[in-house]
Amino acid sequence: MASDPAVVLLSGGLDSYTAAAIARVDGFRLFALTIRYGQRHSQEIAAARAVARALAVARHVELDVNLAAFGGSSLTDDVPVPKDRPLDLADIPSTYVPARNTVFLALALAWAETLGATDIVIGVNALDYSGYPDCRPEFIAAFERLAVLATAKGVQGSAFRVHAPLIAMSKAEIIRTGTALGLDYGLTHSCYDPDPAGRPCGHCDSCVLRAAGFRQAGIADPLLRR
Repeated sequence: MASDPAVVLLSGGLDSYTAAAIARVDGFRLFALTIRYGQRHSQEIAAARAVARALAVARHVELDVNLAAFGGSSLTDDVPVPKDRPLDLADIPSTYVPARNTVFLALALAWAETLGATDIVIGVNALDYSGYPDCRPEFIAAFERLAVLATAKGVQGSAFRVHAPLIAMSKAEIIRTGTALGLDYGLTHSCYDPDPAGRPCGHCDSCVLRAAGFRQAGIADPLLRR
């Protein structure tokens, strides 16, 4: 129903921006949740603020959950971010943050239940991604089942829906979709290992995927013109 609330996980990247915009077009009133989890690419927080403003969200919450206390990832630990890595490798890269999307969705679920919402939006993608296990359709379906078992609303008969509108799209399809919606991707940040000024490295998995997506979409990346 139009104007129903939905909690959207907003990272400041182009995927979460696009997923949130799709949810807005679908008539949801957006409540954006951005997690500061100890990531080295903290520029994405500023990007998330810019994206939240552009989307005119009802409320934007920034939450501190310091996963860097555990380490275990080159995004949260003093470990080099892999560069110029072949993206067709079967291994899970060091940029995987253990259980990150599980933690994020659990926090989104807590806020959704508080808001009386049963809809959560996440920008995961199972095609052009780095092999993360928590970006797969099986994970999203399993979390929906968990949400029913884990909440008062679920026990009382409500069904939660985790919307992952990008999950079967290529990066080029995502970019074309967002461009058609009028999104300004120059507001976003994708790089895992930016320089001190926030400029993308151009060589990490995320930069390579972004560049390939814009190239395949036949669209210039506005971030590179700024």
